[in-house]
Amino acid sequence: MKNKTSFLPREGEAQPSRCPDNTAFKQQRLPAWKPQLTIASVLSSFFLTGAFCLTVGVCLVLSANSVREIQVDYSDKCSDCSKLRENSSNWNKECHCSVNFTLKEDILGDVFMYYGLQNFYQNHRRYVISRSDAQLLGRNVNIERSYCAPFSTYRNGTPMAPCGAIANSMFNDTIDLFYNRKSSVIQVPLLKTGNSWWTDKNVKFRNPESYNLSSAFAGTARPPYWQKPAYLLDEEDERNNGYVNDDFIIWMRVSAFATFRNLYRRVRRVQHFAAGLPAGNYTFQISYNFPVTKFKGRKHVILSTVVWSGGSNPFLGIAYLVSGTAATLTGFVITGIHLKLRKKKTYFQKQ
Repeated sequence: MKNKTSFLPREGEAQPSRCPDNTAFKQQRLPAWKPQLTIASVLSSFFLTGAFCLTVGVCLVLSANSVREIQVDYSDKCSDCSKLRENSSNWNKECHCSVNFTLKEDILGDVFMYYGLQNFYQNHRRYVISRSDAQLLGRNVNIERSYCAPFSTYRNGTPMAPCGAIANSMFNDTIDLFYNRKSSVIQVPLLKTGNSWWTDKNVKFRNPESYNLSSAFAGTARPPYWQKPAYLLDEEDERNNGYVNDDFIIWMRVSAFATFRNLYRRVRRVQHFAAGLPAGNYTFQISYNFPVTKFKGRKHVILSTVVWSGGSNPFLGIAYLVSGTAATLTGFVITGIHLKLRKKKTYFQKQ
């Protein structure tokens, strides 16, 4: 074993330098551009930023205000059904209610139907993670090791498909729209598919591979709050069943706020509704299944159009207006300070 003193420099030997090498890179002598902040450049940046934000904000607010929208709250108007749904033993009993409303003006263009929920907290941590992404991709996985508990298996060991609290609480009211003409009542044609994101429909959700969808879900059971199994969500369109059902996919994208709306249907523009929804009397026929009284919630149906900037939410436009106003005011404040200091400098120079 070597002596520790053997590592020390001997007398007369130069100690190694710990300074960086004398190169342009290590000595930070590389050429670089450094902005010269003059009063003209600073004020120009603030005023140009303010003008840009104010212009964009005004355009966004005007665009959002041009959206035609009507919102109908049916929480109280369907109070009898709501009381029926308070008792979970009545889950297999059907309950229907109707809500009348009037359109004073035509709603032209594409019309979208949304359902809205109030005071429903989807942003709870345990709720958000209560799902199995591997199961939703159609894989045969052991969901007992997932975060789906307590909505993973029944007491007899039968796994739930789909599992988790998000899927179990899926919105399941059925809403139909009728146009009341003087001589007849016409059901407004609504589109069930094409409402979800393409990436969700084709990438994030897959049905189990099998020659028959019902056999693919063999050995599993529906979630406790569902009235029908996953492979019967849409009995009219076999391609809109299972994990790739549009209503299910939209519900699985949880909201960050307690009050939110989800796209439910789109008005099919044919016959009397080729240009949109004409003015007149309408009726919502609702099959009431989703209870909200226990958490003091409210339910709405919204008919709305969309524009290039989206829906009727003016938040983005207001944010641009606030940012533009703040930048412009900051520019004026800096201008005032600069003029005041320049006068003082001129005064002292004269003295």
